Amino acid sequence: MNKIKLIIGLGNPGKEYENTRHNMGFLFIDILENNFINKKIILAKTQAFMNKSGASVLSLMKSNKIKPENLLIVHDDIDILWCNFKFSFGRSSAGHKGVESIIKSLKTKNFWRLRIGIQPIQNTKYKIQNTRMRADKIILKKFTPNDLKELDKTIKKAISELETAF
Repeated sequence: MNKIKLIIGLGNPGKEYENTRHNMGFLFIDILENNFINKKIILAKTQAFMNKSGASVLSLMKSNKIKPENLLIVHDDIDILWCNFKFSFGRSSAGHKGVESIIKSLKTKNFWRLRIGIQPIQNTKYKIQNTRMRADKIILKKFTPNDLKELDKTIKKAISELETAF
């Protein structure tokens, strides 16, 4: 991961999507801009809708001459518990439409991802299948002030791991 040159946060443009779990990538970039020292890394937020973000990512990569293995995509992940995160490389989209769009546009899955969990903790007793049926309610839920405090700690921990990797 020490070769990351471009970090892109996924989300949806527009007022109705501001401050929602599906815009986790945007929130990450906002916090990263204020807490990250490495100025050699380009930070960006997609301005296309999540499910069509692949073309934007490809365009940014081409204009900055970035290879897929030097890319980190940050996004929400409904399969990971709230305020947990995972770094991964070369994995499938696992049903995430934004990541699916990127894989199709880049014609590879060999890029880094930071997946930040949005799975509500109270729903862990239910099967993932039941949670998937409620995905739209989860991803479009607005952050509360308490949620933002929790996320700030989680994101700063992820940033610390990023800094260690460089």
